[in-house]
Amino acid sequence: MSASGTDLVLQRLMSLHPKIIDLTLDRMWRLLDALGNPQRDLAPVIHIAGTNGKGSTQAMIRSGLQADGHRVCAYTSPHLARFHERIRLPDGLISEQALMDTLEECERANGGVPITYFEITTCAALLAFARADADYTILEVGLGGRLDATNVVDAPRLTVITPVSIDHQQYLGDTLPQIAGEKAGILKPGVPGIIARQQDEAREVIEARAQALGASLSLAGQDWDAYEDQGRMAYFDEDGLLDLPLPSLIGAHQVQNAGAALASLRALGVSEAGCHAAVTQAQWPARMQRLRSGPLVAMAGERDLWLDGGHNSAAGLAVAEAIGRLPERPLHLICGMLNTKDVGGFLRPLATKAQHLHAVSIPGEAATLRAEQTAEAAQAVGLTATTAATVADALQVIPANARVLICGSLYLAGAVLRENG
Repeated sequence: MSASGTDLVLQRLMSLHPKIIDLTLDRMWRLLDALGNPQRDLAPVIHIAGTNGKGSTQAMIRSGLQADGHRVCAYTSPHLARFHERIRLPDGLISEQALMDTLEECERANGGVPITYFEITTCAALLAFARADADYTILEVGLGGRLDATNVVDAPRLTVITPVSIDHQQYLGDTLPQIAGEKAGILKPGVPGIIARQQDEAREVIEARAQALGASLSLAGQDWDAYEDQGRMAYFDEDGLLDLPLPSLIGAHQVQNAGAALASLRALGVSEAGCHAAVTQAQWPARMQRLRSGPLVAMAGERDLWLDGGHNSAAGLAVAEAIGRLPERPLHLICGMLNTKDVGGFLRPLATKAQHLHAVSIPGEAATLRAEQTAEAAQAVGLTATTAATVADALQVIPANARVLICGSLYLAGAVLRENG
């Protein structure tokens, strides 16, 4: 079956509910029941929520488990280049035929009743995972936690909450405690939770929720910690110290993500060799990813080309810190963002790093911020900025000796990866 067949099914599923995001679990429970409740037949689940670092943390956990010989399913969103990336089975991404068949099975079971795109495709992932020969299932929350479509497993093996910050206020609340409360909604009675380092307001909400449920927590800075020391990474907990290379994913924030991944792996009994692999072998596209081949790279010539999908103020800080670790070269940004994001908050930490910003609209995205608006927001935080029709057009006017960071949105990152083959 051609890829266009799957695309047609996905297009039909998009039309089943007028709202792209509509947080409730009622529609999930209805369809899961019609499918025979596959969420009850999953291999032990590791459920991950948080504002930043979910994808990187799950990639490291997956690498560690696989290095220890475990077969792992993993669910993540959004995808970058193609939908199949969301559903990873033990032997690789779900095949075209399996994806097509599973989506159509869910479509038939749903019977045309309203359900969001994310909900019905999450049901498809759970159905595929329930039929897989796996040792673990990693579920990454799409948005929030408490009412997210992934929050349908009564007793996961482990829950993980990565750093919580302000984002998606229109859905999760205007304050950090409100948002942390939504993330803490994945905690379950009697299920251990691994909690990355949090701001005090967020940590207090998470701890209160855990106490109310009777869920034990393993807290960064209290029960375990991770830090950079003389060009290496140190991790320690009650079981001892691990002396490891710095993560293959670049930046101080990735040391913290690696800490959460290692705390999770140690709770699951993974070997020291597995922990080493988690740090050194994990790959996660569009997280300070250096592009090394493809049409855009060929067009870039001597320019050093990087890609990142971060899009909030915490991500801006992390990206700025990571850029500072690279050999010095003039930095130019190519930036496109959604109109729901805090553009100034993301760009402000980068204003002192970059010489110029080239603003683009995200191709094919109805919610894109117009390039002119992104340029205005950049200028407001002290960046010189101009607009370009496309990423390729922006590349052509950037000096040949520059480092180029394409940033601002996972949707822009996905468009770039597709364009770059």
